[in-house]
Amino acid sequence: MTDYGHELRFGTFLTPSNQDPERVVGLAQLTEQAGLDLATFQDHPYQSAFLDTWTLLSYLAARTERISLAGNVLNLPLRQPAVLARSAASLDLLSGGRIELGLGAGAFWDGIEAMGGQRLTPGQGVRALAEAIEIIRGIWAADERRALRVDGEHHRVAGAKRGPAPAHPIEIWLGAYKPRMLRLVGRAADGWLPSVPYLSGLDDLARGNAVIDEAAAEAGRSPSAVRRLLNVNGVFARSGGGFLNGPVEQWVEELAGLALDDGVSVFLLGTDHSETIQRFGQEVAPAVRELVAAERSRPRPAEAPGAVLTTEAPAPQEQAPPAAPGRGQYERLGVTPTPDDGTRLSPRSRELWDESTRPTRPESGPDVSYDDVSRALGRHLIDVHDQLRAELDRLRDLIDQVRAGTLSAGDARSAINQMTLRQNNWSLGAYCASYCRVVTQHHTLEDTSVFPHLRAQEKALEPVIDRLTEEHHVIHRVLNDVDSALVAFINHPGDFAPLQEAVDVLTDVLLSHLAYEERELVEPLARYGFYAGQVRSLRR
Repeated sequence: MTDYGHELRFGTFLTPSNQDPERVVGLAQLTEQAGLDLATFQDHPYQSAFLDTWTLLSYLAARTERISLAGNVLNLPLRQPAVLARSAASLDLLSGGRIELGLGAGAFWDGIEAMGGQRLTPGQGVRALAEAIEIIRGIWAADERRALRVDGEHHRVAGAKRGPAPAHPIEIWLGAYKPRMLRLVGRAADGWLPSVPYLSGLDDLARGNAVIDEAAAEAGRSPSAVRRLLNVNGVFARSGGGFLNGPVEQWVEELAGLALDDGVSVFLLGTDHSETIQRFGQEVAPAVRELVAAERSRPRPAEAPGAVLTTEAPAPQEQAPPAAPGRGQYERLGVTPTPDDGTRLSPRSRELWDESTRPTRPESGPDVSYDDVSRALGRHLIDVHDQLRAELDRLRDLIDQVRAGTLSAGDARSAINQMTLRQNNWSLGAYCASYCRVVTQHHTLEDTSVFPHLRAQEKALEPVIDRLTEEHHVIHRVLNDVDSALVAFINHPGDFAPLQEAVDVLTDVLLSHLAYEERELVEPLARYGFYAGQVRSLRR
């Protein structure tokens, strides 16, 4: 048992998509409204589809009041540490002490090099990160009179002036998985921040804790000086189907177990869905706090009353558990399919198909390798789906604003004008019709071009492709239901419920389908391509 006794905190791990910047801001504000403690954002400066994370954090510091903000984790190879230190301290002062600093040694080196960064080996990355931590802490030590000098192999400062000091002791959290990085966490960091999808299994937490604790002790630190954080993904469902895949009660038990058995005190939920954020903040977090507090107040069987909790990590197990399904191939590919968080808005959506009967394809073996063209082909499907998701969010936002609009009974506007998006005067009818056409065209392209190509390449894909084709027909019927509900609302504007229900069902089935399709097809598309002409054009 390893409970380091830290206060529990809960937050979100949000995507800084630039397709709808105000939606990202709104999700961070919802994080605060839902009672959560912090909002964090991935940082990929080479990703043109993302907002710059540091700029976003600065903007959000002025648009929120209570929550802490952090990169999860910041890409150190593209962020000069001395400047980053002053930026963090400045924003901490401006926000009233609400900034924390998550750092990573670097990944996706092709993108880093394309932006002018230097490719490093794993060992070089660890050394560079250690040098950066020394520089950052040195800049923050504003009371030191002598200038800061660090003559590192990768990061140097030669007489830099110190300061400003942050408003509160900013914690440095490191994303780490391998022994060298874990030892650096124990020696020099304030927190360990792994992600569940990149762990071989939850037993990796105990093994990582053991390495961190040993390194901390060797450096003269208490293991409890290192906070343990965890990025998690989950699905709210009626019945259990795996880790954080089930009802709220299951989430509470599993997260409380991680707090009490593995010392995790900060849980960051990776999701961009407002309903999931609300449930996590309003239902899960309070119940986990209550359960952990009750267990902490109860004497352990091997303890006398009043004994303190142990900080000794369990001994490492000899054999690691098997890798999580699909983790290896997508880690090698460097492209991550979008997970389904399991949120369902309408009971009717579960009646349209049984997700538990979806077939899966065999995972590619370690002998399969990928190049830049493969990654681009695999990423293309996710990019197209992301556009559909963003447009679906805009459609739902449009409907929400119509429902919340204030129009007096004497207003002379026609029914269609009552359905006008106030910000940009889009007609709801025109927008719905356009979106339905886009989805239909995308599925038609897959059915007539992409699917036959993949079917010819690998026979094992046939059950998956058959199922995806069947789901396309279901989604087509759902799109027709949206169109019919829209016509009914135009004729009877006082009854909004059928239109809301139709759009909720569309949201459920489409997001579920897109996640399933990415999980099963992104890697085969990377391996086999779409067709020869497209591969040639990408190589040029």
